[in-house]
Amino acid sequence: MSAAAGVSAECFTAHRRSLFGLAYRMLGSAAEAEDVVQEAYLRARAAVETPEAPAAYLATIVTRLCLDVLKSARARREAYVGPWLPEPVATGDLLGGDEIAAGYPGAPVGAESPAARMDRVESISMAFLVVLESLSPLERAALILRDVFDWEFDAIAAALGRSPAACRQLVHRARDHVAARQPRFRATEAERQRLFRAFLDAAARGDAGALAAMLAEGASVTPDSGGKASAARRVLIGRDRITRYFIGLFQKGAGATTRVASVNGGPALVVYEGTRLVTAMGLDVSPAGVDAVWIMRNPDKLTRLGAALPLLPHA
Repeated sequence: MSAAAGVSAECFTAHRRSLFGLAYRMLGSAAEAEDVVQEAYLRARAAVETPEAPAAYLATIVTRLCLDVLKSARARREAYVGPWLPEPVATGDLLGGDEIAAGYPGAPVGAESPAARMDRVESISMAFLVVLESLSPLERAALILRDVFDWEFDAIAAALGRSPAACRQLVHRARDHVAARQPRFRATEAERQRLFRAFLDAAARGDAGALAAMLAEGASVTPDSGGKASAARRVLIGRDRITRYFIGLFQKGAGATTRVASVNGGPALVVYEGTRLVTAMGLDVSPAGVDAVWIMRNPDKLTRLGAALPLLPHA
């Protein structure tokens, strides 16, 4: 192999954040995404030829590695204790994607529009990632490459080893499934921030009426502890039950050290015991109100987030 073959370390580093964002969306696990990206690096460096379009080449490697990981993921999910949520990650780690989107012939060019950025923010929300978990691995890959990274169907077909027509069908089925499980209209960033602050304030005051008024019909709370921390072991549904749960939760946690941070594209409350992050909580909202609340308590899934959001000295 010549010294010029493969993908250079400098080239790979330039695309690394985008590749992590792709792998994370596919797997819902930052730890597994990091492993996939590292394996992609080793394979790309060992390639016998230098690819003409390195971004698309690297994204294809990552996609195929993720598909391999997903083959064994279902059994692990079935053995999981309590409700399962994706691993929360600080938003800044996840918005990479411009390099992948621009890395193959025919990709759109130019600055990202506010609407396009909002679409990518939505693509890392807990609500969207949970819906992705219900898709087949191929549907998930095709949808992410098409709707998040704007790949053409010929490029998706090459990455997945399917025909363009088959990939169109994969995307069509995935879009229908996502549309059936997500609110038709989404809240603006300003609405998210306002509702999040109001929700925390009402819970801290113990104002049951205000809390209930913010909850959309059919709202739910999903706590993920993996059996490794104290938390409810099932999804909570219903305004009265959710209201009582949060009033009790905030009374119990009075005096805890907290801060608000951007996690998975939206505001989240992060809670510390000493300097260790022990809880992260966020809301999925629509114009109808709070549709879902996610609470991460599993310490294994908080390690990366805790490193990204260390407790500030003045907190």
